[in-house]
Amino acid sequence: MPKTTFTPFAPFAAMLGGLATVLTLAACAGNGQTPAAPGAPAAAAAAPGGLCNAQPAQVVLGQSSTASVVESARARSGARMARILRPGQIITKEFNAQRLSLQVDGNGRIIAARCG
Repeated sequence: MPKTTFTPFAPFAAMLGGLATVLTLAACAGNGQTPAAPGAPAAAAAAPGGLCNAQPAQVVLGQSSTASVVESARARSGARMARILRPGQIITKEFNAQRLSLQVDGNGRIIAARCG
């Protein structure tokens, strides 16, 4: 018969592997989304399923890109997340239908609101 050896740390290694998987999944759960603020205005013309509709967010053009203004634009658009695009900033070009992109000028004023 083959001789088996007992490794006292084997059960712990399996537990650590499972814990690492759970922690990885938990870290990915938020995926950078901007959560809705309590008392934020309801998105009357929001697209279903978190899809962005930039038209209702146009009301923020010319405003300063404060956290509350960005959140208001995100909520109005129905997008699940928002990002601010500053002059000269390197950005990703992939289209994300659940993201509102707010372009700002050098003073932080919003000059464009687009989905993607």
